[in-house]
Amino acid sequence: MPDSITWQEHSGEILDSVAGFDVIDCGTCGFKHIVPIPTQDDLEKVYRQEYYSTEKPLYIERHREDLEWWNLVYGERYELFEQLLPSQRRRILDVGSGPGFFLLKGKERGWETLGIEPSFQSAQHSRELGLAIRENFLDGGLVPQLGEFDVVHLSQVLEHIPNPKEMILHGYRLLSAGGLLCIIVPNDYNPFQNALKSACGLPPWWVAPPHHINYFDFDSLTQLLDSCGFETVQKHTTFPIDMFLLMGDNYIGSDALGRSCHSKRKQFETNLDAAGMGSVKRQLYQGMADIGLGREVQIIARKK
Repeated sequence: MPDSITWQEHSGEILDSVAGFDVIDCGTCGFKHIVPIPTQDDLEKVYRQEYYSTEKPLYIERHREDLEWWNLVYGERYELFEQLLPSQRRRILDVGSGPGFFLLKGKERGWETLGIEPSFQSAQHSRELGLAIRENFLDGGLVPQLGEFDVVHLSQVLEHIPNPKEMILHGYRLLSAGGLLCIIVPNDYNPFQNALKSACGLPPWWVAPPHHINYFDFDSLTQLLDSCGFETVQKHTTFPIDMFLLMGDNYIGSDALGRSCHSKRKQFETNLDAAGMGSVKRQLYQGMADIGLGREVQIIARKK
């Protein structure tokens, strides 16, 4: 019988243990996360100064290398927002805005944009692009200062923070009536990853404490959004990059092979777009999301 653990008010079955942390399927929270959970003070220094210099030193450089492909991705995301909102509603807040390229794409499309970014390096880069950035963490004290938005965008944020539900409720407060919350997180403990553990003996490489605290799937994120007053209107995913691992390309720990696999993924998507088959690609990824596959969980939810 699997081991279970209780830590403070959290309890659940232990799924994996990495670097002194246990991943539990938490009955209290309704999603998987590590214990012990780092405090906000523990994370402040990491994300203000160290994350992009030590954990992701090539992040901005690689983003620039891939910018043509990223602009296709971002353009499709804005198109979806524009389909779901009236034409006069074009104000977006990007929480964890990184180097700013997503907001820049929105600004080019006529959106009023604002970014929240704790990393000095990324905030500085964004300002060099001419973007408005608040160099800070989004918390309850900052929320009343920002006004209302038609879209709040949280990409690769919820997996990093001690209290995801609190962050979603901040988004709720920031949205105007009927506004959209867009959340993107890794799709962890997905079927392909589980197959790689059981059939290939690979370790749970996606478990990365303390930077990745929380581990979501489509069901757990949908339930969390529902509990915060949102109605899910669209589920999507991204290319299942771990499929390369199942085919024998073990890119774990190999930057060169990882970049090669990523380039093939980019080529697959850009060729479909060049053929005028972007809608086929979107239907493919929506179908994958329906059965829990794909590298990311992408959900757009409307404030009730």
